[in-house]
Amino acid sequence: MERFSCIHLACHASQDQNDPLQSRFRFHTGSLKLSTIIKKNLKNADLAFLSSCETSTGEERLSEEVVHLAAGMLAAGYRRVVATMWAITDKHAPDVATDLYGYLLSRRLEAYDYDFDYGSGLDGSDSAYALHHAIQRLREKIGDSEQSLLAWIPYVHFGF
Repeated sequence: MERFSCIHLACHASQDQNDPLQSRFRFHTGSLKLSTIIKKNLKNADLAFLSSCETSTGEERLSEEVVHLAAGMLAAGYRRVVATMWAITDKHAPDVATDLYGYLLSRRLEAYDYDFDYGSGLDGSDSAYALHHAIQRLREKIGDSEQSLLAWIPYVHFGF
């Protein structure tokens, strides 16, 4: 994480409402706690895409206090975080990610007149617009039925 400006976590996540720093991302071989992430030196942290269920779900009885994985990633140093408010399906998540990153890459190509170093990283400064674009594309594909609302509404953007 320290070496990259952007991360994409497509995994299971769990939030600990009693001790938010014990909230974690779950991988096949183990887990990564928020307390561990916050201790890292993330001086170049730009964009974190949390393609996991409920990464921005807070405690219902503390609705004015935002304590969730997305807020934790902001506290760790990420300038921008894309997260979800509730469970998402594997059916649409890849489309959202593909369209979001495609938008960011196209903006970067335009900014550098299609001539830049691909190894220089991704610029997340347009990530809110990129998420909007990706959600609009998803809505075009699946429509606005009551059922389809559950596919695109959970995605949220935090940061600047």
